[in-house]
Amino acid sequence: MKKIKIALLMDDIAGINPKKDSTLAMMLEASKRGWTIHTFDANNLYAQDGNVFANCAPTTVNDDLNHWFKKRPDTIMALTDFDVILMRKDPPFNMDYIYATYLLEQAENKGVLVINKPQSLRDANEKLFALNFPHCMPKTLVSANQEQIKIFINNQKTVVVKPLDGMGGTDIFKLNEGDDNINEVLNYLTNAGTRQIVVQEFLSAISKGDKRILIINGKPINYALARMPAEGSFKGNLAAGATGVGQLLSDRDRWLCEQIGPTLKDKGLMFVGLDVIGDYITEINVTSPTCIRELDEQFDLNIAGDLFDVIEQQIKTA
Repeated sequence: MKKIKIALLMDDIAGINPKKDSTLAMMLEASKRGWTIHTFDANNLYAQDGNVFANCAPTTVNDDLNHWFKKRPDTIMALTDFDVILMRKDPPFNMDYIYATYLLEQAENKGVLVINKPQSLRDANEKLFALNFPHCMPKTLVSANQEQIKIFINNQKTVVVKPLDGMGGTDIFKLNEGDDNINEVLNYLTNAGTRQIVVQEFLSAISKGDKRILIINGKPINYALARMPAEGSFKGNLAAGATGVGQLLSDRDRWLCEQIGPTLKDKGLMFVGLDVIGDYITEINVTSPTCIRELDEQFDLNIAGDLFDVIEQQIKTA
């Protein structure tokens, strides 16, 4: 079998946390399989004369917290030179991200396997995609209307409010009926009533963690990482100080995955992270889901290996 060529569109590898970075886990798996690896960022892409190119750096990786990568000088390559491209650019999901998906889609149209599928990355907003599964969600309002949001708060008593384009716990607030900062928070998040936000009933089960469930080609990994909020916090985000504790999926977790997994597979969303608090999904992460390394370490797994088995099979059958 020919040596597979993989490219990763990602943030600067020099700036990652090698102990926790899921993209590095994927690159280590590619290296173990003898694949050639190139890396580039969105601003390295360009289109000319009907083809899309990137200034790519041939990259080697090591499982070493001090020296985890080495990049050789950039070389111009057509995206069609690769067998598979992983879109692992972290949010924010802004127009630059969207433009990158359009360029990746040109390569996909010429037979390159792009993960996750570019069109589906555009379609599946991480806060709003869950609306397709209302029976799996907590009570939720999406609105820019501050008066409407206040009525929702009064009905639910305690809510969590967050922007549609945030990550890592940024700009997430917990509001209680009667709080004196409700107007200030809503005015800020909605940009004076011009920007829609998500408002969800507060789930007390957050005390037992915000579970990240990883799904590969529609099927869940058997273990979730429950991100336990730091003392005095309600945020189950590792970036906000939460601690990751692995646990076996519950029957309810598996039921949620059964409801959502087939749609993910149909849309070419091969690697996805569900966020689950208690009995409900709160977000569906499709851009660059994390937690591979934590789960691998706690349960002696090889999640990137499971993902790459699927990738290899799709390349063979293409």
